[in-house]
Formats: sequence, C-alpha cells, structure tokens
Amino acid sequence: MIVITGAAGFIGSCLITKLNNEGHVNLILVDDFSQSNKIENYHTKNFAQKIERNKFLQWFAEHANEVTFVYHIGARTDTTEFNIELFDELNLNYTKSIWATCTKHFIPLVYASSAATYGLGEYGYDDDETKINLLKPLNPYGDSKNDFDKWAITQNSSPPKWAGFKFFNVYGPNEFHKGRMASVIFHSFNQINEKGEVKLFRSHNPNYTDGGQLRDFVYVKDLIEVLYFTFTTQIKSGIYNLGSGKARTFLDLAKATFKALGKTPFIEFIDTPEDIRDKYQYFTEANMSKLIDQGYNKPFTSLEEGVNDYVTQYLIRRCYF
Repeated sequence: MIVITGAAGFIGSCLITKLNNEGHVNLILVDDFSQSNKIENYHTKNFAQKIERNKFLQWFAEHANEVTFVYHIGARTDTTEFNIELFDELNLNYTKSIWATCTKHFIPLVYASSAATYGLGEYGYDDDETKINLLKPLNPYGDSKNDFDKWAITQNSSPPKWAGFKFFNVYGPNEFHKGRMASVIFHSFNQINEKGEVKLFRSHNPNYTDGGQLRDFVYVKDLIEVLYFTFTTQIKSGIYNLGSGKARTFLDLAKATFKALGKTPFIEFIDTPEDIRDKYQYFTEANMSKLIDQGYNKPFTSLEEGVNDYVTQYLIRRCYF
C-alpha cells in the first residue's frame, strides 16, 4: 500500500492521478475529509481507503507492515497564519511521528518541504544541507518547514530512503478550493474573467521594474513526475529543491494568462501592502542540479506552455486532473 497524506488537496490529488495512471490503486488517502470543497479532487479516483488525518498516526502504527511507501504531502500551508502551536502540531510533530514509524518499519518516505524556508534568499536557493541552519524564513509556516528539515538531517535513525522536497511556486489543476492561497495564475484567470484586467504588485525595489519581480513557477504535472521518480528510483536521501529551475516575471505570467484566454493584456499595478512589503521576495529560482545529478532528466514545462494547458484544459472547462 502507498500512503498519500494531503490526498484531498491540490498536489496530493494530482499525485493520486499519476499513481492511478501508472497502475497503482492500493492507495491509502489521508486528509481532513470533512471539507466538502475538496471532494471533486478525489472522488472519481481509485484507492483502497480514506483515513481522517487525526486518526492516521494510530492507524499507521497498527498497519505499518502493510505499507510500502509514504508520500507526506499534507501540511498547514497558510502563510498568513501566525499560530505557532498549530504549525508545531500539524507540520513539525505530525511529520516527526510519520518519520518515526517509517524508520521503525523500513518504509521509504517522501515529504513536502517548501521554498518558503529560504526567506529573502540571503543565502541563495541552493539545496545545500550545510546552509539549512542559516536560513531565515519570513513566517511561521516557513519556520515549521525549515525546523523539520533541520531536524531530519541530524537524525541518526531514518527511513531506508527519504527525501524532503522544497516546493517552489506550484500552479495547476485541482486548486479550486484553495481560496486566497491559490496560485497567481488562478487569481489572474478570475480577475480577467470578472474585470478584464490583472492587478500586480508595483515594485518597491529600484532593482526591479513593476511586474518584474521574479519567481520560480513550476507546473504541478512536472512536480508529480519528480515525486513519482523518487518512487521508482533509488536516489540519495536528503533535501532537494523542486522548481522549474528558471525564474520568470509576474508580468510574463499575466501576459501568458491573457494569451491563453485570447485576450489583449490589461495590467494595473498596485502598491504592495505595507505590512508585507519588507518581507516581499523579489527573486526565487531553484537550483535543480542536485536532483539532476540523481538521474532526473525530464524537461520542465515552460511557463507559457504550462499556463496555456492549465487555462484551456482545466480552468475554462472547470475540469480536474
């Protein structure tokens, strides 16, 4: 059996589709299934059992001998949440419990870390484990992910194979439920349909033009190809970046969304809110050489191709992957 936590969410549900397409149906889905706005993400997919998040750790301890692999994708991901105790419970201690059971029963583990661990990028965006203790995330969410990464690399006992992936700016189908935490492409699509324009933050950094802020946007279909690669390949255990490896501007993103909709771009720039202005990232770009050195050689989808596929095949049709 393969366990997927966060299975009803954006990335987790896309991973189920990939596993189903590869012939894997003996899947254990873990999430808070009381959230009805996530049902469309998983209800048509093939799986063996659903387990509520708050009951999973006990189930796992009792059934670990039946589990062959764990994808721990679930987490509290709201970057505007400041309840540290909540992050300690759901992101740090919950993951430690999964790690302990995987270690005891020799079960490979892949878990979701985050590019939020890099903060303002003072130490670059290399997945160099010797720099993890230096990183300064900008919010409790980033802290919780970095705290687990720091803990993981110091453990003397670990799963037989493990990898923590620092997800960069992921976009793609199955994020209808995410509200304000959905991708900028999702919000741009809705703004264009509702008002015929996209609003982007004005630059408050003299080194960047308005809309020239850069992010590493990675299409969710590429991300799950990497996650599946870790299932089929014996990679070196450790922390890895997972982005496209190429930073693109928000202006590029907005223009690609307009083009996918067949509309002329109309973009308005608004001030970045003062309460986040001093913590705003102007550049992120994943160094992907570490994963490539492990043998991953599939090309990543360009921003234009990814946005076009997402908009025309999923958003316009309101379809799920």
